Parts: sequence; C-alpha cells; structure tokens
Amino acid sequence: MSTVTAAGTIVHHGMRPNLGQILLLVAVNGFVGAMIGVERSVLPLLGAEFGLVSSVVITSFIVSFGISKAITNLLAGRLADRLGRRRVLVAGWLIGIPVPWMVMGATSWTWVVAANALLGVNQGLCWTLTLFMKIDLGGPRRRGLAAGINETIGYGCVALVALAATEIAARHGLRPYPFYIAAGAALFGFLVTLLFVRETVPHVEREGQGARSGEPALTWGAVFALVSGRDRSLLAAAQAGMVRNLADGMAWGLLLLLFREALGQHAAGTLSWIMVACFALGQVLFGAWSDRTRRKRWIVGGQTLIAVSLVLVAVTRGFGPWMAAVALLGIGGSMMYPTVIASLSDRMDPAWRATGLGVYRFWRDLGYAVGALSSGLVADRAGTGTAVVMVAAICAVSALVVVRWLREGVEESSVARK
Repeated sequence: MSTVTAAGTIVHHGMRPNLGQILLLVAVNGFVGAMIGVERSVLPLLGAEFGLVSSVVITSFIVSFGISKAITNLLAGRLADRLGRRRVLVAGWLIGIPVPWMVMGATSWTWVVAANALLGVNQGLCWTLTLFMKIDLGGPRRRGLAAGINETIGYGCVALVALAATEIAARHGLRPYPFYIAAGAALFGFLVTLLFVRETVPHVEREGQGARSGEPALTWGAVFALVSGRDRSLLAAAQAGMVRNLADGMAWGLLLLLFREALGQHAAGTLSWIMVACFALGQVLFGAWSDRTRRKRWIVGGQTLIAVSLVLVAVTRGFGPWMAAVALLGIGGSMMYPTVIASLSDRMDPAWRATGLGVYRFWRDLGYAVGALSSGLVADRAGTGTAVVMVAAICAVSALVVVRWLREGVEESSVARK
C-alpha cells in the first residue's frame, strides 16, 4: 500500500516494495561487520606484541570500544530523528576510515585502544542507522524480520571476515595484512552510502500517520527515563540486551585468551568465528518467528541458553566440547538479539522510536565494557573459570527479570497511555 506523506513523497512499507534499498543497506551493514570481524579475531592476540600480560589491560580495547559505541548509540538515535538517517550514516563512515590504518601503524597499546574508541563511534553510527532504516522500510508488520536481516548479515560478515583474518594472520602475521580487509570495507561502505542509499524519514512520517493519536511529544530526557526504568517492560528488554553483550564482551576478550592458552592461536580464532557465525545465522529466522509468535519466549530462551553455554565452557576442556559450547552461546544470542529490538519497537511511538532505540543500544553496548572489565578483574584475582561462571549467573538472573517484567505488544504498555 502506498501513501503520500506531508512532503508529497509516495512511500511503501514492506520488504518487497523496498527491496532495492534494503539490499543496499544489507551491503552497507556487511561492510560494518567486516570491520569488526578483523578487530574481533586479531586484536586480543595482538597484545602479546606489546608485552601485555594482565587480562584487564589486554581487554582494555574492548572497554574503549564498548563505552564509545554506547555513547554514540545514545546520540545516534536523537541525531537520526533530528537530522535524518542518511546524514548520520555518512558521518559514521568518515569516522571509521582511519581505524585500520591506526592499528596497522600503532607503536603502543594506547594507539590500539584509541583506534577501537573510533571503531566504537563508527559502529554506533553505521550499524545503528542501517538497523533503523531497515525498520523504517519494513514497517510495523515486519520489524522482527527487518531487525533479523540486519543482524544476520552484519554478524555473518563479522564471522566470515574473522575466519579470513584468522587464516591470514596464521600465514602472514597479525599485522598489517588482516587489516587491509577492514580498510577496504570502510572505503566501500562510505562510497555505497554516499552514492546510492536514500533517506527513510518519509517512511517514518507515513507510519506516524497511523500511530497512536494524542500522544504528546517526548523530550530526550523523558525517553531516556522510560527506557532506563520508568517503564519496567522497556527496562526488562534493555537489561536483557546489556547482559547479552556483557557475555559477548567476555567472550571477545577473556574466552579468546583462554582458548589460545589451551589450544593455540589458530584454534582460538576458529572458535571465535564459529561463535559469531552461529550468532549470525539464526537471527533472521528467530526475528521472523517473533513477528508471528510471542517475542518474550525467544528472549527468555536465548538468555537461558547463553547461561548454559558459559557453564559448559567453565566445566569442559578441549576443542570439541568448547566448539559445542560457543555454538550454543551464539545460538542463544541469535534467539534474543533481534527479538529485543522488535519488542522495544512494538512499544515505541514512531516519532521517538529512533531516540528510544538509541537509549536501548546505549545500555546494551555498555555491556561490552562492563563484561570485559568485570570478567578481566575477576579472572586476574580468582581465575578464568570463576569469571565465566559469574557471567553465566548474571545471564540467568537477567532471564528471570524478563519473565517478571516484560509485556508483549502495546496494549498494556504504560508508554501507550502517555
């Protein structure tokens, strides 16, 4: 169905009418994923070149990434609502272009940490905006599918490039060759966005015409308060995303170091990309299923599976058992990751949805920093096994919070009654 917006633009919601732009955004998010794939598989292992021993110091690049990405997400949503999606997406690519060159030329770990802070800004803008734009195009009936496509392609490219970077590093060293992939991805992502991607704000205007009537405009502070605790259902979803990334922050740093110590560099890199691949492949499926069933079951099930997988990592040893554990870790994340985004979108007015999702992604990606820092501190003092079990327990508690507080749809939402 087509509609003419106030600006006179004819827009269509749905996957088929917007297939061309969706495919372009899929490609753009693939380039975003490629950049993080190189960093994810190589950087934790690069610490040895700088003489680093402490788990906290080695994982400091994840802390800088998580904090900068979280803050950028917070701003990205508001900027997208005020300036338009496409402008923010272009700015994100301009910030990301220097990142691989900084790592290739780094003479100290400080440069690596700084480069990952910029990568966090790039990810916070580019990944966030490709997600928002797909949700805009997909419309209310295909939010889960749109989010699933975005996350599947993005993390699928993370996994594929992590595999490629692992093999290149095994043959030619950790620097510079793996980072040429990231440099190419940044350049192509920028060019495709600049030349071909179109603005999706008209689709937001179209959706707003059929949204809840009479709801007053919300300030940024009011949206932040709603997502961060005033509305318990939104809070339940936000904390679930944060805890999932807390576990992923530990997996990115501490688990990769554990696997390298026990099995060697190549096996550690292989386990890393297997986990990301399993995380990527299921998201489009679970996102689409959540459009037809209750989203809550997928969020609770995913959090529970993540907790179980981490316990398996802690109590087993060897490539086979750990491969099964990281596969379950990835599948658990794929069950709940796009579903949380779709659940939040169900309960947010289109006029401030990007701002609200930006607040959610702030809390969610702060989990990277919290997970890397807390698990590193515990590992340095009590051992890696204790750190892994601690994170598993946090995931289990998070699932219980979702069971207690998360409500489905908009009919019972305190947001709907504002």
